[in-house]
Amino acid sequence: MAGFGEPGADPVDATGLVVGVVAARWHGELTDHMVDRAVEAARACDARDVVVARVAGSVELPVVAQALAPRCDAVVALGVVVRGSTAHFDLVCRSVTDGLTRVSLDTGKPVAHGVLTVETLDQARDRAGLPGSAEDKGWAATVAALDAALAIRRLADAARPVGFGH
Repeated sequence: MAGFGEPGADPVDATGLVVGVVAARWHGELTDHMVDRAVEAARACDARDVVVARVAGSVELPVVAQALAPRCDAVVALGVVVRGSTAHFDLVCRSVTDGLTRVSLDTGKPVAHGVLTVETLDQARDRAGLPGSAEDKGWAATVAALDAALAIRRLADAARPVGFGH
């Protein structure tokens, strides 16, 4: 974790927006808490609804994010990938990142990457929003996704023609 430059995660006014949260079941003690924090963040932002889906592992996150995107204004993907002694970590991280980015660009919906990619479980605990954690990725990813959805909405509203003859 960089630990510097974070823009902050104060609630935004997301009244009326729907948030989809998809989370892996691997490292459930951490992802369960991250889901709880994501739901709390959505409520703090006055989102209209939160749809939660669970999947086996992080590789499955993009396809379910893609299924959530048409019915949600923003999607949050949560998981934990811990480096092991094989190349699996690199393959999973690349697959998840590329997949979530593709879903976001293909659907035009923000998809927050709340997957912890860490060297150790202690690093994951420090980012999962537990008491005493340095970061709260479930909360921060949700606020970021809602903030992006609001930015997209403002851009769409600004592009609408105004005045006579339109």
